[in-house]
Amino acid sequence: MHIGVLTHNYPRFPGDFSGTFVEALCQELAAQQQQVTVWAPYDQAYRRPLDGPVSLRLYRYAWPERLHRLGYMRTMQSDLALRLEAYLLSPALFAAGIATVLREARRLRPHVLHAHWILPNGFIGAVVSRRLGIPLVVSVPGSDALVAGQNPLFRSMARFTFRQARLLTANSESLRDSVVALGADPGRFDLIIYGTDPQALQPDTTGVAQLRQRLGIDEGSQVLLCVGRMVPKKGFDYLLRALAEPPLQEADVVAVMVGDGDDRPAWQRLAVELGVEGRVRWVGPVPKDEIGVYYNLADVLVMPSVSRPADGLNVCVLDAMSCGKPVVGSNVAGNPLAVVDGQTGYIVPEQDAAALAQALARLVADEELRRRMGAAARARIENELGWPHLARRYIHHFARLSGTEEKSG
Repeated sequence: MHIGVLTHNYPRFPGDFSGTFVEALCQELAAQQQQVTVWAPYDQAYRRPLDGPVSLRLYRYAWPERLHRLGYMRTMQSDLALRLEAYLLSPALFAAGIATVLREARRLRPHVLHAHWILPNGFIGAVVSRRLGIPLVVSVPGSDALVAGQNPLFRSMARFTFRQARLLTANSESLRDSVVALGADPGRFDLIIYGTDPQALQPDTTGVAQLRQRLGIDEGSQVLLCVGRMVPKKGFDYLLRALAEPPLQEADVVAVMVGDGDDRPAWQRLAVELGVEGRVRWVGPVPKDEIGVYYNLADVLVMPSVSRPADGLNVCVLDAMSCGKPVVGSNVAGNPLAVVDGQTGYIVPEQDAAALAQALARLVADEELRRRMGAAARARIENELGWPHLARRYIHHFARLSGTEEKSG
C-alpha cells in the first residue's frame, strides 16, 4: 500500500526535534512493508537525504529562499496564536502545497493521504482528495485545533477538511472534543496516540553519572524531569509551584527543564519569586540523539499539562515510560491514555500544585514504588504503546478506507 503523508514539521538534520513523531510513524510504516511518500514545505535548514525507506518531497513557496519561514515549530506564538509572518506567507504555502501534491499524487497515485494538522496539511489534503478521489485521514496533534477556530476563514477551511476526511484521529479526548466543536463528525474519530520506539529508548545508565555531574546535581538528589516547549499548555510552571509546596519544600529534589520557548523567561522569574531557583536546571533544547540520557537520569517524568488550549498526549510521556520511568501527569492532554493511575504513575487534577507535589513526594520517598511503576510503564510500551503496535492500527484504517486490506499484511 502506498501512503502519502502531508506535514509541515519533519526532522531537517540529525538531532532536529521538529516533527520527530511524524518521521517515526513514517519509518515504522515503511518497516512494515508500506510505501511512504512525505510532502513537506522546504526549509533552509534541511541537511538530510531525501531518498530512503521513506521518500521525502519538499515544495518551495517563497522567493527569496530566506522567506521560507513557516512550519518547523516557528509559526506559533506560545502555541496560542499565529505569528504575523504566518498570515503573510500562508497563502503562498497553501497554493504551492496544493499544486505540488496534486501534480505528484496524480502521477504517484497513493492509496491514501494522511495529513498531520488540520491546517495547512489537512486542507491541502482535502483539496487533493476531492480532485483525485484518494481517501483522506487527518490527525490532530495539538495547536491546530486552536488555529482552526481563530477566524471565519480558518473555520471554513477546517469544516471543508472535516467533510472530506474519511477518518480523524486525535491523541487526547480534549483535542477530539475541540475539533467536534468546530464541526467534525464525532463518528469519524479514533483516539490514536503518537508513540515511541521501545528499541531506541530503553533503560540504560550510560552517561547518566556524567550528566548528573555536569548539571551539578548531588548523588542523592531525586531528579524530576520536564521535556517540551516552554509554552502555557505544557503547564511546567505548576512543577515550579509544586516545589514550593510543603510536601516538596524540604525534599532533596532537582527539576530538570529540557526545552525552550516563549514562556521560559517568565518561568525563570517565577522560580526566583518562589525561592526554588536553586533546585531547577534550565537545560534548553537537547538534540534527539542525546535525549535518552536525560530520561534515564530522571527518577520521575512530570507532565502537568493544562486544558486551555487543548493539547494532545506529549511524546515525552511515552519516551520516559520506554526508559522505565514512572510519570506524574495532569488529567488532561491525553495523559490518561498512557498513564495508568497507581500502576505506571499518578494522574492528578490539572493546575493543582498541591496535588502534584503530594504525588511527587510519594514517589520521591519510595524507591521500590518508583522501580515497580517504572517496570510497569516499560511493559506498557512494549505491549501496547510502541510504534509497531500503533502503526498497525493506522495500516488497518488505511487499508479499510482504500480497499487494499488483502494487500496490507
